[in-house]
Order: sequence, then C-alpha cells, then structure tokens
Amino acid sequence: MRSKTESSRTLKQILEKPEINVLIALIVLCIALSFASPYFMTPKNILNILRQFSLIAILAVGQAMIIITGGIDLSVGSVVGFTACFGAWVGKSGAPPLVMLIAFLGIGAVVGFTNGLLITKVGIAPFIATLGMMSVTRGFSLLMTMGVPIHVSKVWISVFGGGYIGIVPVSVIIMLLIVFIGFVFSNNTVPGRNIYAVGNSEKAAKLSGIRVERVKITVYAITGVLAGVCGLILVGQLEGADAFYGNGYELDVIAAAVIGGISLSGGEGNLLGIMVGAALMGVLKNAFVLLAVPGYWQVVAIGVVIIGAVSLDSLRRKRTAK
Repeated sequence: MRSKTESSRTLKQILEKPEINVLIALIVLCIALSFASPYFMTPKNILNILRQFSLIAILAVGQAMIIITGGIDLSVGSVVGFTACFGAWVGKSGAPPLVMLIAFLGIGAVVGFTNGLLITKVGIAPFIATLGMMSVTRGFSLLMTMGVPIHVSKVWISVFGGGYIGIVPVSVIIMLLIVFIGFVFSNNTVPGRNIYAVGNSEKAAKLSGIRVERVKITVYAITGVLAGVCGLILVGQLEGADAFYGNGYELDVIAAAVIGGISLSGGEGNLLGIMVGAALMGVLKNAFVLLAVPGYWQVVAIGVVIIGAVSLDSLRRKRTAK
C-alpha cells in the first residue's frame, strides 16, 4: 500500500498543474452561476456555451503549439475572416462544395505556411510577421467583399457549421475531435514531442537532429488549417461571409491557451488544458449575459484573467527554479 506521504505528494503534484487549478475554478464558477441564475444549467444554455467557445478552442490548439515552440500568432482572427471570405467567394463563382472545402482549408494552410517561412527563412520576429499578416489578410478580405457580406446558399458542407447530431451542434463535435487529436499528436508522436523540444531549447533540439525550422513551419501551417476550419464553421452557421469575421479572436485564443496552462516561455503545457481555458472564458461571457452585466466588463474580466494566469505561471516557474 502507498503511504500517506506518497499519496499527499501525488495529490500536491496534481494540484500544482495549472490546468487543474483552472478546472477547479471553472467548477466553482459553474456552481455559483447555477445558484445565481436558474437558466445557467439548462441543456439549451450549456450547448450554447459549448458552441460559443468551440471556435476559440479549435484555434487555441494551433496557437498552443506555436506558443510551446516559443512563438506567437496574432493573425489567427484575421485568417479566419480571410478563409471564410475566400471559401465563400469560390463558392459564389459556381465551384462545387468539395472545391469550396479545399479552398477553406487550403488557403488557411498557405497563410500559415507563409507565416512560418517569414519567421524561419526571412528571420522576422513572430510578433511582427503575424501582426503584418493580420493586416494583409484583413485587407484581402475587404477587397474580396468590397465591404458587403457574401451570401452563401446551403450546401452539404454547411453541416459543419449549422448542423446537429441529435441536440449537439456539429461544431462542438469538431472541437472535441480536434482537441483530442491535438493532444494525442503532441504527447504520443515524435513530431509532437519535437514541438516541446524546440520550445525548451532550440540549440539542444538542433544538436539532437531535430529540424527546428520544419517544426516551426508545421505548427504555423496547422494553425492556418484550423483557421480555415473555423471559417468554414462560421459560413455554415451564418450562411455568408464577412470581412470582419474573427475580429478580436487573437486575444481570446491566446487567453484560452495561457489560462489553460500553456507557458508563454515555451516548452511547457498540456493541450487538454486549452479546452478548460476556453470553457472558462465561455462561461464568463455567458455569465455576463445571464446576469445582465454590461458587455464592456467582459473585456476587463478577460484581461484580468490573462494577467492572473501569466502571473501565476511566472511565480510557479520562479519557485521551481529555486
């Protein structure tokens, strides 16, 4: 039998994990809201919360991989809008749904791949490269739409955004699949473990034979594809595309990753934690609506949560280093 000391040590190690602390905070918040509003725990509201944060969680999978390598992607929100407009534009020209699907995912991959090349081959800092790409993709979205939303008739790929399996939105199922695949990929494959190795020490990773540039390009390309998935979901939900889809997503996505335990210092984090981080943000936003709190406080609350999460991570790393 395990001694009480070993059990307490194991419990302490579990509680020290950032994602566990966030999960506990999420559970406490949900319990409090269930008393504060009779509508919070209704199945309709729970499914609504899941659908609302599903896009953030999907994008956070890619953002988490990028942050683990020591990078950042500020363009994800604009790329969502760009892929939505490009896919809708292709569909509007008479292309079949399968070609539209390829357009959504393909253009996202191209943008992500370009980000990776700018960072690894040209040597531009991730912050600057993706900030520039944010402006470029938003500009192209405006050029394609000329400021007027593109209407898209329902086709079979619309099920990804507006469809249901039973009472569960397809977008929620897609989120769960992508988070699961991302977790398995990052923890149980060689390319996934290489992402952590690059984040811990690029020099050591190169000496180990890891192709650091290829790893970085890959994570940015994956994030681009995930942005395309989100663009497809939005077009399916709203039956159209607008140049300002995804506006402000970059802050929410980075917040979900950081709150979920992904260290901004790189090389550390659990991809399952990002779903907890996205869920916490989704519940907070839903709480403001149910409790009739002015929406402006949402921005304040998210900022406070981000600062708190980063501060706790910094203090934890300092304590570990001693």
